[in-house]
Amino acid sequence: MRPVCCIGARTLLQALVVCLFGIGSVNSVAGEFPAVPAVQAGRVNVQVWLSTADRKMRLSHQSDIRSVAHVSLPINIAIDATTKYQSMVGFGAAVTDASASLIQNKLNAQQRSALLHDLFGLSPGIDLGLIRLTIGASDFSTRHYSLDDVPKGTVDPSLSHFSIAPNLRDVIPVVREAMSINPKLRAIASPWSPPAWMKTSGSLVGGTLRPEFEEAFARYLVKYVDAYRKLGIPIFALTLQNEPGFSPGNYPGMKMDALTRAHVIANYLGPALSSRQQKTLILDWDHNWDAPTQPMSVLSDPAAARYVAGVAWHCYEGSVNAQSLVHNAFPEKQTYLTECSGGDWEPVKSGGLIWLARNVLLAGSRHWARGVLFWNLALDEHHGPHLGGCGTCEGVVTINTRTGKVTRNDEYYALAHLSRFVRPGAFRVKSSPAHGGIDNVAFQNMDDGSIVLFVVNSDVDAHFISMNQSKTSFQYKLPPRSVATFIWHYRQEDR
Repeated sequence: MRPVCCIGARTLLQALVVCLFGIGSVNSVAGEFPAVPAVQAGRVNVQVWLSTADRKMRLSHQSDIRSVAHVSLPINIAIDATTKYQSMVGFGAAVTDASASLIQNKLNAQQRSALLHDLFGLSPGIDLGLIRLTIGASDFSTRHYSLDDVPKGTVDPSLSHFSIAPNLRDVIPVVREAMSINPKLRAIASPWSPPAWMKTSGSLVGGTLRPEFEEAFARYLVKYVDAYRKLGIPIFALTLQNEPGFSPGNYPGMKMDALTRAHVIANYLGPALSSRQQKTLILDWDHNWDAPTQPMSVLSDPAAARYVAGVAWHCYEGSVNAQSLVHNAFPEKQTYLTECSGGDWEPVKSGGLIWLARNVLLAGSRHWARGVLFWNLALDEHHGPHLGGCGTCEGVVTINTRTGKVTRNDEYYALAHLSRFVRPGAFRVKSSPAHGGIDNVAFQNMDDGSIVLFVVNSDVDAHFISMNQSKTSFQYKLPPRSVATFIWHYRQEDR
């Protein structure tokens, strides 16, 4: 379709607005075109990056907007950068065994370097700053293993058989290469199961932690942290157990109640990690939003709470409001959204980009998350490899096992809209609540003072929005079901 600004029979004012601010038709949702304030000399340029659910635009750099005199439309986003909330650590995904194996073994050196530079490098890369690692096998492994496997019927409380050898061929090389590209990359690690000999089931599947091995389990986690650090991979944060409220039937996992977690943290894991010069944070829970009383119980135990830096959440059950509920009760504790997978199920299947951007990245950040992670960084064309668990999950990218072709999925573009522009140490700042199908979250980068505004239009209609922050103001027409990132700098006189 020809640009509206080139079509005749339009008023000069309408044509000017569409060329400067709009996409598509000159008719607003309300049917009346907004008035345009005069552009003033010396105003700032606002960069615009746009993606649409129909995939016609994917992180597409639009023409810059020239800020104007104050404008306020019915859907207006007011930003107050003087009101700051949490500082950001980063955005990313999990380097599971499946992801690492595909990247290391199904791509040649040139393909692998190109992909990792795209994922972890600076622009034009998307600069992912946070990854998650599994301590031992998860459902996205080709075999079930721990880092201290011994013959069935025997035990190893001295951990003399501990070894990270299962990770040396793929996980560790991929992570080290990623960290060479982004030295600020941080890793959160989680076990799906202790070694089988520590459990009541005698298996990586099911069972619970035997009380007599609680101290050994804490040492097992510390040995993992130390072993990875020696190889140049510092572990930024650690959780005690992935999804401790769930015991899967066909892959490693187990239940671990709040009383057990608090006891292990207070008596073993917390003291062991706190004695190290290079700190590793402990995060509790690492499970869904539907059970906020679980982490609140651990944080209410003063002996455990002194060692717990914050709470890790998953997105599969409950409401993101749980993050704020726990934050408000324990405001000194940090919040992370450590797992949410895209895949072939509703509402993700039909929602795609919009659902992930709005309900995970945007909502997670507005509800105090310092970091947001999707699940697998990479999967193959068959949603694997995996052994048990999810057979319909989708990775941030898909790697074709025959050709090495990389397909960037909705998860990639949703992440890119934040990871590429919100730098580590940025603060979330105050912005208007959701209105008329338009959700937003705003950040300020501390190195240069730039403002990053992330907006999601989940409506099937286009909407005009306006934005006001200090002396900067602009308006823009968001296409139906779209995601936009706006970036601008203060003028010196506005600081």
